[in-house]
Amino acid sequence: MAADEVKVLEEEILKKTKLVAMLAPCYVVDFDYPEVIGQLKELGFDKVVELTFGAKMVNLEYHKLLKKADKLVISATCAGIVDTIRREFPQYADNIARIYSPMVATAMICKKIYPEHKTVFVSPCNFKKLEAKSAPGGCVDMVVDAAELHALFDSHGITPKEVHRKHAFDKFYNDYTKIYPTAGGLSKTAHLKGVLKPEETLVVDGIAKLREFMKKPGQKIKFLDATFCVGACIGGPLLRKDITLAQKRKRVLAYVTRSLHEPIADAKRGIVKDAKGLKFSY
Repeated sequence: MAADEVKVLEEEILKKTKLVAMLAPCYVVDFDYPEVIGQLKELGFDKVVELTFGAKMVNLEYHKLLKKADKLVISATCAGIVDTIRREFPQYADNIARIYSPMVATAMICKKIYPEHKTVFVSPCNFKKLEAKSAPGGCVDMVVDAAELHALFDSHGITPKEVHRKHAFDKFYNDYTKIYPTAGGLSKTAHLKGVLKPEETLVVDGIAKLREFMKKPGQKIKFLDATFCVGACIGGPLLRKDITLAQKRKRVLAYVTRSLHEPIADAKRGIVKDAKGLKFSY
């Protein structure tokens, strides 16, 4: 997010524009839960959601696609992978799934449920910032990375503090997809048992591994679940660098475990009919 865009976001906050923050589960690498929800609300966000329900809707599209696929399918959840395939391996461009990412899917859902709100995504990488610019219907209004969000909190004197349950996510419930930002998160949560054999799916995290595979794709591989960064989104360059990848993964897994024991804010949210009328593939 360029400096002028940060200024635009601050102007929207000052104008008390209705804003919805969209967090990928990798946010726990940089921020504490649930304190960050309170911080975002204090900053001026009216709603705070995760990408988990959007990821579920994306998973349904992959499940349908892979059931009928007759050629290699390359995941399109990572904009870095999509960009690399199109530039370096254009002969496989048609193998890229024509399915939106959880960021875009969640933004589309937010625009339906919160039509008066502007959407702001908290990003782990610059590729998501580029992807947001081409999101259908301009559904992603703004993007801020973790460092920029920390700076915004600091400039407004907002520090983590114990928060009341009223600051729980304004959530679309599907917390099993919280592992999405780890390597293989898509294939692990898309319920592909019975659709593909285990040996027909390959998880690749890191652009070097992708390039190695694409030079000679395995004939048995029907689904390539790939991410540009080693470790997937938790390895994103715009997240903190003072802890190891293993420690980042541990934070996400602990977050997943914790969520299993928490009450659902609104059990009626996060069901397929909430996304009725929206298309997550193109």
